[in-house]
Amino acid sequence: MTQIITVTNQKGGVGKTTVVSALVCGLRQRGARVLGVDLDPQGNLGFTLGLDIGDGYTVYDVLKGNCAIEQAIVHTEYGDVLSSDIMLSTAEVEFTAPRREFMLSQQLDAVKDNYDFIIIDTPPALNILTINAYVASTGLIVPMEAEVLSLVGVSQIQDTIETVRNSFNPNLKVLGILLNKYNFRLTLSRDILDLAESVAEQLDSQVFPVKIRRSVSVAMAPAHGQSVLSFRPDSKSALDLQKIVSAVAGDRFPLRKKR
Repeated sequence: MTQIITVTNQKGGVGKTTVVSALVCGLRQRGARVLGVDLDPQGNLGFTLGLDIGDGYTVYDVLKGNCAIEQAIVHTEYGDVLSSDIMLSTAEVEFTAPRREFMLSQQLDAVKDNYDFIIIDTPPALNILTINAYVASTGLIVPMEAEVLSLVGVSQIQDTIETVRNSFNPNLKVLGILLNKYNFRLTLSRDILDLAESVAEQLDSQVFPVKIRRSVSVAMAPAHGQSVLSFRPDSKSALDLQKIVSAVAGDRFPLRKKR
């Protein structure tokens, strides 16, 4: 069965695209068939994985019916990618047809059997694009920085998750809250961890045991069209992210030992 995992937080700058690109790249490195889907109009996922996001069809064209989803998927060495661009920012006013919450799910039905994992990047907002991602997904990962405003963003998606569960996707699970840019030496980080664990309990979930440490490599990798896992695989953040990939991959796709 294909796992469809959305990485979500309505607050920007918490590392959603970093986590998505790491999952796509890391799962691909382990031999899994992976598709990354960018639902953020900024188009950062495609850029991060080395695509020219101004060239070819995008997820906007797919949702508009301008092309088949197979025509828009780009094959890369890091995994397959369905990219985005700024045209997707009109989704809230353009996509008004009945059952619009199922647009993405219906499109992914055509290709999901080709993949072991589909990983979805979302915009920093609770809008129709985010709802489409939740409806299509089997699980959510919620990254957040160890600071108060990021925690507020997590709290605010609780109602949206419950609405989707009650109305569209009763099997939707929150796989975990992921603390990013974490500093083990700061009291604030430890305090936020305690609060995040309370929120995770309300979501019937967990805070992932691994915390993603700060690293300049994360900021540098997109400029080279790479995930941090391929750009600086031995950096602190890459080693931490590999543990998240392991948690998602499970026993089916273990980390391959270097020769």
